[in-house]
Amino acid sequence: MIFNSFSFLIFLTVFLLLYWSLNLKFRLILIFISSLIFYGFWRIDFIPLLLFSVFVDFFASKKIYQTKIRKNKKKFLLLSLFINIGLLVFFKYFYFIHDSTSQLFSFVGVNVIPFEYKILLPIGISFYTFQSISYTIDVYRNQIKPEKNFLILANYVIFFPQLVAGPILRASEVLWQFKEKRKFKLENFNNGIQRIIFGLFLKIVLADNIAKFVDQGFLMDPNLISALDVITLSYLFGFQIYFDFAGYSHIAIGCALTMGIKFRENFNFPYHSISPKIFWKNWHISLSSWVRDYIYLPLLKIESVNNSGGGFDKYLDHQHLKLFTILALFITWSLMGLWHGASWNFVFWGIWNFLVILLFRLINKLFRDNNNYLTNIVSWFISLNLIMVGWIFFRSENLDLSFHMLSNLIFFKNWTFLSLKENTYIVALLVTFFYLISPVIIKIFKFISIKNKLIADFVLAISIISSLVLILIYNQEVNQFIYFQF
Repeated sequence: MIFNSFSFLIFLTVFLLLYWSLNLKFRLILIFISSLIFYGFWRIDFIPLLLFSVFVDFFASKKIYQTKIRKNKKKFLLLSLFINIGLLVFFKYFYFIHDSTSQLFSFVGVNVIPFEYKILLPIGISFYTFQSISYTIDVYRNQIKPEKNFLILANYVIFFPQLVAGPILRASEVLWQFKEKRKFKLENFNNGIQRIIFGLFLKIVLADNIAKFVDQGFLMDPNLISALDVITLSYLFGFQIYFDFAGYSHIAIGCALTMGIKFRENFNFPYHSISPKIFWKNWHISLSSWVRDYIYLPLLKIESVNNSGGGFDKYLDHQHLKLFTILALFITWSLMGLWHGASWNFVFWGIWNFLVILLFRLINKLFRDNNNYLTNIVSWFISLNLIMVGWIFFRSENLDLSFHMLSNLIFFKNWTFLSLKENTYIVALLVTFFYLISPVIIKIFKFISIKNKLIADFVLAISIISSLVLILIYNQEVNQFIYFQF
């Protein structure tokens, strides 16, 4: 089931009517059954796999807590990690490993038997696997106690608003909300509905329409694409994936809020960031904080900060074992790329971000004693363009196309030549302009709200109605969210 479908609108409406009429016990049952129905709209036969992952961590976490000997605790943790990561590797990375191994052996004249069976990737497996793993690790670290009620733990993992594409929840921030009967608050409900509408607007009106220009551009012969075209396409895709995924996160947060359940924000104007470090504190916050707490910091043997606030923060400037810190950062970003997709394209996207972060360490040293408005503008401009160019690896069908487009940009191939349709450049400029001034618009609206609430409410009502009209106009074809493939 997809958020931008009519079936989900009916599903959510019926769910909320039942949810607010039941007591806590039956609400938990309703969430569990509804989440399975939501997932079952894609594939019913993968529901047992989903529940098996929950059961493994329910069992392992209890054993970890009950066992007094640390060596035995680690055995149950490793059991959980082996099963969860093993399932993820098999379903998501088997073909990647097989094909990469085959190509490697072919260089020495050894032919590997082709694998002819089809392995279907379970939707959302990257998200619910990470979420389930973090719960067991937190129990092992004595940061939380294991959940005694299987239904509550299951709801934490399979909760339908975030099941397919996040945000990646933390047990310490969400589990307790399932244990309390949430009281209906009109403010929460209204804010939730507004977030859902805003998310649908980002996805249907902005992301899906930008996608048409992006798809046309990436289908062109790369020999005909100029340096200006590469910049234009990288910006357009950068905004497409932002509106698409931020839209999904808004809908997920909004759906939860209509039930009185609160998630942390997953995006915070990332393209306004003055450095890559700040960008990753504001982009896909739940993932960047997960990678920090469960991969990067453990590699450096630093105690996890254990919260879902984004980014790597001060740990990027860790002074001990500098070479090993760089290696840990390289491993982290390679895995970050690989998490997004079983392709060398995504690995190189991760490596690109690793190199950009290293570059900015040097830039920060140069500007350390000259941190003013002008240097911040320069830092933001460089950061924005490097991040946007990195999206080429993310969007391209293969590495050859990625490197071809990158070389066109680096060597200024046909810099002034315009191969794309004229509207493509106009759309790129308009989207960039309005995105960059959006914080100013929000500040003006907040100022109006303080001075005259009646006018602010009128503006908000007009905005909501206009958004709904545009959503209905453009939602003729139901398009999947980009992050469904991860």
